[in-house]
Amino acid sequence: MEIDRRWNGWGSPTVDVDLPGHAADLLRGLVGPGTPPHDATLHDVVAAAPASRLAPESGLSLEPDDRIRHARGQDLSDWIALRSGRLPALPDAVVRPTDAADVRSLLDRAREAHWTVVPYGGGTSVVGGVTVMPSDRPVISVDMASAAGLRALDGASGLATFGAGTLGPDLEAALEPHGLTLGHFPQSFEYSSVGGWVATRSVGQASMGVGRMDALFAGGHVETPVGPMDLLPFPGSAAGPDLRQLVLGSEGRLGIITDVTVRTVTRPARDVVRAYSVPDWERALALGRDLATSGLGLSMVRVSTPLETATTLAMAPHDRSARLLRGYLRWRRQGPEACLIMVGVTGPDAVIQAVEGEVARIVKAHRGIGVPALGNAWRRERFRGPYLRNTLWAAGYAVDTLETAAEWSRLPALASALGPALRRGLEADGERVHAFIHLSHLYPSGSSLYVTYVFRQAPQPEVTLDRWQRLKRMASDTIVAHGGTISHQHGVGRVHAPYLEAEKGLLGMAALETLIQRFDPDGIMHRGVLLEDGPA
Repeated sequence: MEIDRRWNGWGSPTVDVDLPGHAADLLRGLVGPGTPPHDATLHDVVAAAPASRLAPESGLSLEPDDRIRHARGQDLSDWIALRSGRLPALPDAVVRPTDAADVRSLLDRAREAHWTVVPYGGGTSVVGGVTVMPSDRPVISVDMASAAGLRALDGASGLATFGAGTLGPDLEAALEPHGLTLGHFPQSFEYSSVGGWVATRSVGQASMGVGRMDALFAGGHVETPVGPMDLLPFPGSAAGPDLRQLVLGSEGRLGIITDVTVRTVTRPARDVVRAYSVPDWERALALGRDLATSGLGLSMVRVSTPLETATTLAMAPHDRSARLLRGYLRWRRQGPEACLIMVGVTGPDAVIQAVEGEVARIVKAHRGIGVPALGNAWRRERFRGPYLRNTLWAAGYAVDTLETAAEWSRLPALASALGPALRRGLEADGERVHAFIHLSHLYPSGSSLYVTYVFRQAPQPEVTLDRWQRLKRMASDTIVAHGGTISHQHGVGRVHAPYLEAEKGLLGMAALETLIQRFDPDGIMHRGVLLEDGPA
């Protein structure tokens, strides 16, 4: 189902997040005063849109407004293009299939007509996964929003099959009457689709409890350019390589996912998040590792560095509760190097009480303390966080995120290198970058690292774009040099494609190329995503 959202930013046009005055002062001190940009209007962008290369045809939307809304995703280069009105390419048409039969017909037509097909789920990719680039072929954006809804439910097995275009809130709403949940809550939850979660190997905030999408994806149906492929939802199988692993993380290169079968669980009685603080980063890392290996069945652990902790506390509203919190931390001798830790627990009251007791014991062993009320306040506001990008953009600041993961033995060095690399990244321009880090998904063997960075927009969009590209390269080079994965949860898309070989190796890349050639011999699927194989 189509939902109302900003055409050139994040989320609902009716939702705004204010930047408190003291937070704006802090940002000016960190990176300098921002200059509000002169954004292009949708009217102007529509007026400048090139005509489609396709003739009107049943099922094809050639409307400029529709094509503009499907031209880009949510990475910073997408924002710069949309906000400046400088779009190098638009899809020639938007198609909205309702089921696998519609997708089959579309792919057959695309092979015959030599179209390029770009699968479009929720449009939330932050790595160029849906970005339309110039092509000598007509480009079709395949919006899966109409291929949505609960298709089947096997209550005895906990297996639910959804149309791939089903958005997160609709998926959970369909499961709630049956007392079930998928429990997959990425930050893009409100606008991303279950098909997109599979295609990008998505990771939800509660992945410590329910698992990554790798574990939640039981099977489904994929329409490839050379035919359909059914993935059966066995609880386990030793019948050769698992073909589901080909689809997970395939990012639309093998075909279009039309139906997804997921493993649901009983909706928990309660879901709580508790906050803690420890005196320094060394103890925070050790605490995170101990929690990850504790076997307590936690749903999430999030560990902030001292800089992220200080930024979070400084940018909080100056209301009574925030003042009390800062005073409380000082009173408990949690000084300027303190690190906040969020711990999630789900289940019946008795289970939560027992687990929280063990967590408190582990926290105390690292000289940590409990921080009242902060955890559940963070949980309530979590999906509002991305809206701050809109607010900061309007104030003249560019905001981006990137992420990686590494083993515990590599993590301290990677974390120590990544933040400074970004903060130094624009020194040649006389510009400052504010970058801070947290661990967002913890495993017994290691953790993800999630980085947020802020810098000033330049008066010229092309200069802002160049600065972002340089920062991304510096960060990606640092990640590869320190043995991190180029993507823990956002996928590869176009942005990370140049770095995939460092992780997969020459033989691995050759295998991926052979696989794509087998499923898409005519190269109609979205080229340049996942593999650096040039334009269509």
